[in-house]
Amino acid sequence: MERNPLRRQLQIMRKSLFDQGYLDEQFVQLEELQDESNPNFVEEVVTLYYRDSARLILNIEQALERKPYNFHKLDAYMHQFKGSSSSIGAKKVKAESTLFREYCKSGNGEGCMRCFQQLKKEYTTLRKKLEAYFQVARQAGPMETACRPK
Repeated sequence: MERNPLRRQLQIMRKSLFDQGYLDEQFVQLEELQDESNPNFVEEVVTLYYRDSARLILNIEQALERKPYNFHKLDAYMHQFKGSSSSIGAKKVKAESTLFREYCKSGNGEGCMRCFQQLKKEYTTLRKKLEAYFQVARQAGPMETACRPK
């Protein structure tokens, strides 16, 4: 049992992110790349993801405003967004991205719109949860080593 209360809170928050299905194994792999020489590696990667993915979300929003839908372009944007989301282990966001691409392939504009709204909700929720997690992580100090969720 962890004696440091911040460290314990961090463990609970992290476990919750996995238990609720927000993160997958890829996040653990990022954590394993973090070390003393770059103690904020995961936070930096996640920050870059949110900065870069904001542009993709804007591109998708703009493409969804144009009728008729260009499903090929929408699918290409979402393919890139899904890859970025996969790289940080954003499990729910990745799942919504997959569904969106299926709607694109079937030419279902209404499905794309509904799915995109859900995707943005999952994206925003994960961002808030990760911001809180990294805030506690900064207060708790550097981690010893990454470990797989139980």
